[in-house]
Amino acid sequence: MWPKMRRTLDSRGMTEHRRTLLAGLAGHVLEVGAGDGANFAHYPPTVIRVLAVEPEPKLRNLAAEAAARAPVSVEVSGASAGKLPAPDAGVDSVVFCLVLCTVPDIDGALAEARRVLKPGGQIRFLEHGRADSAGLVRIQRALDATVWPPLAGGCHTSRDIVAAVERAGFTIDDLRRYNFPPVRTPWSFHARGTATVR
Repeated sequence: MWPKMRRTLDSRGMTEHRRTLLAGLAGHVLEVGAGDGANFAHYPPTVIRVLAVEPEPKLRNLAAEAAARAPVSVEVSGASAGKLPAPDAGVDSVVFCLVLCTVPDIDGALAEARRVLKPGGQIRFLEHGRADSAGLVRIQRALDATVWPPLAGGCHTSRDIVAAVERAGFTIDDLRRYNFPPVRTPWSFHARGTATVR
C-alpha cells in the first residue's frame, strides 16, 4: 500500500518537503526507515554516503532499486530503528522521514540516533503527528487504539513527535508545522525540523 500512497503524496507536493528536509546535508548520513527509497534522489552532492535502514523486506527491495539510481552512494540495510548499524559517533546526520509514527519504541529510536551522531551532528525530521485540537486528538487516539495501526503498517496518528525529539535530549534549531494536505484531518498535521544534541 505504501509505495502507491507515497507516489500520490509526492505528486501533490510532498517531494518539495523532502527536498527541503535534505537540503544542505553533507558527509555521512543515516536514514531511518527509508521505505521504498523516495528520498534517495534528493540527497545533495555534498553527501558522501547514505546508510539507509529499512526492516520491511518488500520496501527494502524497492529501496535497493532506488539506491542504484541515486545521485549519491546509498547502502540499504535491513536493520531497525532500535539497533542502528553504525558505531558510536559514526555519522554526521540522521534522517527520519515519515517513519517515527510506525517505530515500536520512539524513545529508543531517538536514543539510537543520539548514539550514532558525531559531536555537533544533527537529526532532520519530517513527520506527521498529534493534531492541534483536543477533538481531533481524541479521534486520533481512537484510531490508534483500533483499526489504523493494523491497516497502515503500524502507523500511529497521535504521537507528539516534536515532544519526543526534545525528550530525547535534542534542541530543535528549526521547526515548521503545517498541514499536508492543507486540510484538517487526523493525518494532516506535519512537522519538519532540524535538531542537535543538547
